[in-house]
Amino acid sequence: MNDYTLGVLTWLRLVRFKNRSDQLTNDFLKRFDLTTAQFDVLMQIRTFQPLNQMELAKKVTVTEGGISRMLVRLEKEGYIERKQDWKTKMISLTEKGEAIMNEAFPAQLAFQTSFFDEVLSKDEQKTLLSLMSRLEKHSRNKQVPPQP
Repeated sequence: MNDYTLGVLTWLRLVRFKNRSDQLTNDFLKRFDLTTAQFDVLMQIRTFQPLNQMELAKKVTVTEGGISRMLVRLEKEGYIERKQDWKTKMISLTEKGEAIMNEAFPAQLAFQTSFFDEVLSKDEQKTLLSLMSRLEKHSRNKQVPPQP
């Protein structure tokens, strides 16, 4: 095994797990007529409301261009409202948005937790969380090396 093999195999496992998890989560959230990205946006709005679009874009996995389209869609569906607050539009959940999150959140929480509870002990989950937190923190400061 060369010096790169362990790191590359670990990265590939992470990518495969994330892709499979996203696929299963999207399938699971169809029962609420939501995608993973929509759930993430609604969850962030619910947690930090009211907030503006720029604040929201920093908290979610959706691109800035994608967030604009998604907010239009969520507003059309009646899940969110955007109210003008001087120069800024503030985003909040509507009653319909709160209702869907009251229904979807506990189910999604149980579904996501099952990925880990079914195969890892609590100590293993704590270790994994610690390791993933370190990797995520390191990746924030990682730079792409310059081209030779």
